[in-house]
Amino acid sequence: MIAVIEFLWDAWRPHSAVLGRADGIKGYHDITRYPDARLIPGLVLFRWDAPLFFANAELFKERVLEAVAASPTPVNWVVVAAEPVTDIDITSSDSLAELVADFRAKGVAFRFAELKDPVKDQLKRLGMLSVLGDAAFYPTVGAAVHSYLEEHEIDWKDEYNS
Repeated sequence: MIAVIEFLWDAWRPHSAVLGRADGIKGYHDITRYPDARLIPGLVLFRWDAPLFFANAELFKERVLEAVAASPTPVNWVVVAAEPVTDIDITSSDSLAELVADFRAKGVAFRFAELKDPVKDQLKRLGMLSVLGDAAFYPTVGAAVHSYLEEHEIDWKDEYNS
């Protein structure tokens, strides 16, 4: 019984993280665990460690907005590192559409990296692909970062391949 309660709690109040590049470690990592991790100017890499569903949709939105507000530089793009996201429902889809519209009004692009194909199929069924557009999906966080750096002509040195 305790395991079931813990499972439900983790889904309702999941871990999330802003990601940065930690020296000596390949990939992008939680900046609270790696406080010296470097952030890319104008880019928020945000990881959500749970399915998106009615019980956590507003929390997802709040945490993304908090991550953007905490950025040390004005934000141009938000990329959700979505590999842990295994499901999305209609309520979270509606909340996501609101978030995307809010960001668009502010000139901020919203992207996904590492989103599983079945979850992308759910977004398609929910009408979100037309909201997000084909350019909103990247196979890896590294590919999203590379695209961002090219589009914004940012010379961000990185000794590790993404």
